[in-house]
Amino acid sequence: MNHFDFYGFPVAFQVDEKALRRLYLEHSRKYHPDFHTLSDEAEQAHVLDLSTRNNEAFKTLSDEDKRIQYVLKIKGLIEEGEGQGVLPQEFLMDMMDINEAMMELEFDFDAGRLEETRRSVEALDQALREGIQPVLDTWTEAQGSEADLLRARDYFFKKRYLLRIFENLSKFAPA
Repeated sequence: MNHFDFYGFPVAFQVDEKALRRLYLEHSRKYHPDFHTLSDEAEQAHVLDLSTRNNEAFKTLSDEDKRIQYVLKIKGLIEEGEGQGVLPQEFLMDMMDINEAMMELEFDFDAGRLEETRRSVEALDQALREGIQPVLDTWTEAQGSEADLLRARDYFFKKRYLLRIFENLSKFAPA
């Protein structure tokens, strides 16, 4: 049983966050181990498993990035622990320019160039998000296409790459 099935949701990139929270809290009360202390060991173990599953499912489905990654995993498009994936050449060329700008900042820091580089990365991030948003808003397992899943996978890997760029940019500080 996957996390979506656990809560009775369709596999999708979007979930009803209010319903998710409500179900999480209901399950938390229902499966809390303290309410099953008089049950036999097998039942206590089962309830503990359900409580753990509830926490893991909520943690995954309540975070958009984790939810996207989870959908891609259950659809067999990424493996556990897969970090980079294959990125399109055009994207990598854009990243080469940004990586070169960051190398220049390491050797010759300039606050203006740092801000310019940061704005470039933010613009790429925003364009990436705007391009995928219709897919994220509408794709479901029942009605979505394989092509849209592949677009979501590309988005996922590009976004992870950009997050690393943002992390590296945050390390720069004026001397």
